[in-house]
Amino acid sequence: MTTSESLAQDAVDRLAVVEALYRFAAGIDLRDNNLLTSSLAENAVSDFRPAAAKAGFEYPVIEGRDVIVSALTASLSTLDTTHSVSNPRVTIDGDTARMDVLVEAQHVPRSDPSRYYLMKNRYDVELKRSGDIWVITRNTVDNIWRSGDIVVLSGI
Repeated sequence: MTTSESLAQDAVDRLAVVEALYRFAAGIDLRDNNLLTSSLAENAVSDFRPAAAKAGFEYPVIEGRDVIVSALTASLSTLDTTHSVSNPRVTIDGDTARMDVLVEAQHVPRSDPSRYYLMKNRYDVELKRSGDIWVITRNTVDNIWRSGDIVVLSGI
């Protein structure tokens, strides 16, 4: 492989790594479980504990793609969400990758759009190559700041 081919493949892989998180976020926001599922490895782990602790509640580590999809779908069922992904920094090592990225997550009750809970989170994402795409194997979410009505997250 020439240097230019190597650089091109690196760029393609970096974009594909970020695309995995785009699928994750869009799957949540669009309530598209197939899209959300496509972003996760079968044995994926989702750890929201650091962010939850800063917001004053407990949230368990969730293991397994189907369990993660079910848990997120259930916990966000009464909310409209928007997730904005920015500043991804990607490190690739063969068929694994790591990404440090900022995600702003807005949560609005469908029953009362005047209320909201907004979080700016730092995601520490581990991924692996799976055929032609990258999938998330572990996502640890920490919170940088938050505003609004925390009760929104409880679905009330």
